[in-house]
This record gives sequence, structure tokens and C-alpha cells, in this order.
Amino acid sequence: MANIKVLVVDDSAVIRQLVKEILERDRDIEAVEVASDPIFAERKILKFKPDVITLDVEMSGMDGITFLEKIMQTHPVPVIMLSSHTDRNASETLRALELGAVDFITKPKTNISESIETIEEEILTKVKGAARANVRAKPTKLAAPPRYSVDEVIKKQAAVGGKAAENIIVLGASTGGTVAISDLLRILPPDSPGIVIVQHMPPNFTRAYAERINGLVNLAVKEAENGDRVERGTVLIAPGGKHMLLQRDPRGFYVEVKDGPPVNRHKPSVDVLFRSAAHSAGDKAIGVILTGMGSDGAQGMLEMKEAGAFNIAQSKESCVVFGMPKSAIEKGAVDKVARIDAMPGLIMQQLKAAG
Repeated sequence: MANIKVLVVDDSAVIRQLVKEILERDRDIEAVEVASDPIFAERKILKFKPDVITLDVEMSGMDGITFLEKIMQTHPVPVIMLSSHTDRNASETLRALELGAVDFITKPKTNISESIETIEEEILTKVKGAARANVRAKPTKLAAPPRYSVDEVIKKQAAVGGKAAENIIVLGASTGGTVAISDLLRILPPDSPGIVIVQHMPPNFTRAYAERINGLVNLAVKEAENGDRVERGTVLIAPGGKHMLLQRDPRGFYVEVKDGPPVNRHKPSVDVLFRSAAHSAGDKAIGVILTGMGSDGAQGMLEMKEAGAFNIAQSKESCVVFGMPKSAIEKGAVDKVARIDAMPGLIMQQLKAAG
């Protein structure tokens, strides 16, 4: 990996120093500069030309969100937001992701000078991933929503015996996924098959995220609770800090939300959801894997394909980070590779072919 230059922007001298020390201990980090406020940071960007910026959500003077919006218009660069565990900060962080931030890190709740080491691996992993991110000054314009209904290709039927009557969409994403998921849900018809999603996020953030996009799309979106039914026109997002499994009974699909160890360092894990979909949905599932670092979801998507599912991966040029889709493609788990705006058409074609 090429050496990385990082700019740490935070109005806390303690945070600046602690994050700087962590970054400087890694041999892939070439240099680290710090700035105490956005005005000073803007000068550093012009002179230092960082590969990655870590940016505090809350700062005196110009807040991190306003500053992010400004630099994404003038000097697009991968940005990782530093956020506290609060509902307000969750909402602000989601706004930052919409504006172009690559990822975010939640600060320890207490004794930050003593506990910052607990997120050292997360800081280094996300900074290195962000250095490879595909950042644009403006998001790609999506096509207009397609004018068709699921009923045109497959009618709703009652379950017969142990065989599922409804199709289901299972989706996984990580870095860059909050915006990619929102973009996809905006252009899916309101009577789409039920959708279950794992987006790598910590607790508190998934509920705020679900509530935010629920007001932006024509589908009913919520943070999943144990036992929630997966029905047409609904979207269930796995809660941060819990795994989500797809299950089936004579009435149809529902989700099981449960605790357990992290899988691929993640909880929720895409592999957990995809494996459960392979078991419970088989050829009734359509798998979608979007932008993200690492390989979570690749093995589970292969198991889905082996069970008869139709799988789609996001294209490299449209990903923020082409890690998870690339891993799934390399495993032979993917049937089609496409941009976000082409995915609804592929999904409808598959429903028609299966119908």
C-alpha cells in the first residue's frame, strides 16, 4: 500500500494528540498533520494535500457538517467522521455520509484518553480503506424511477405447504453503503418484494438511519425487531450490535434478531444474513451486495447462489470501496454486476423469469 497522509481535524487537543499517535505508529501512514478548527484545516488541506481527513462532527465555530459540505465541493477528499454515541450525533453523522463522507468512527463513551486504544484497529482499518475510496465532487445522477409494478411480473400467492410463495431481497453493504442503499430504495417500486438489509453500523445509528430513509422512499423502512414479518413493500434494517437472520414459517418470512460473536469482525454480519437466506429462501431470494471494505457477505452469497438465488453486485466504478462486491465476484457468487440505477430492472427481469 502506498504511504498515506492524514489530516486530523478536531477542536479537542486530547483527541487530536491521541489519534495522531495511533496513526503515526502504523508504517503505512507517511505523515499526520492536525488542525483545531475548519479555518486552520482548510489551509492545511491546500498545503499538506492529505489523502484522508478525520473530522469531528461537533466543533466550535463552523461545525464539521458545514465544513464537510464545503470541502466536498472544492477539494473532494476521503473523510472519516468522528462522532459521539448520541442520537443527535447519529443524525448528524448520517447527514455527513449523505454529503460525501466515506465512513465514521464512534468515540468511546467515557475516559476517552484511556479507552481510545480500544478503537485503534478500527481507526487504522478505516483510514487505510478510505485512502482507496472513490470520492467524487458530485454524486452520479440516478435514472428516473422505473414505471412498473411487481404485480406485472409476479402475483401475490398464499404459501403452499413448506414452499415460500413470495420472493425476497437480501442486501448487504458497508463503507459507502448508507447512501447506496438510500439511492437503490428510492427507485424501487412501493410494492417490491420484502427487503432485509445488513449495513455495518454500531448501536443507535441504525434506528436513526432507518427513520431517516423511511421519509425519503416509497417503502416502509424500520430497524428490525425480533419476529418482524418481511412483507411486500417493507424494508427491515438489522440493528447495530445484533445479528439478523431470515427465517420462514407457514405464513412466510420473518427475521430473528439475536446476539452472538462478531463474524468477519462485524455485528451485524452480512454473511450471517446471507447464509440464513440460503437456508430459508433458496431460489426465492435475490441477493444484492453493495460497496464496502473487506469480504463480509462473499461466502454467504456463494451459499445463496448454490441454493438457487440470483445475485447482483455493485459495479466497481460506482462503489466508494470495491471490497465486498469484488470478493463476492471473485468467489463466483455473482450473476450480474451493475450500477445502482440498473438494479431495479435486473430484479424485475429475474422475477419475471422466475414467475
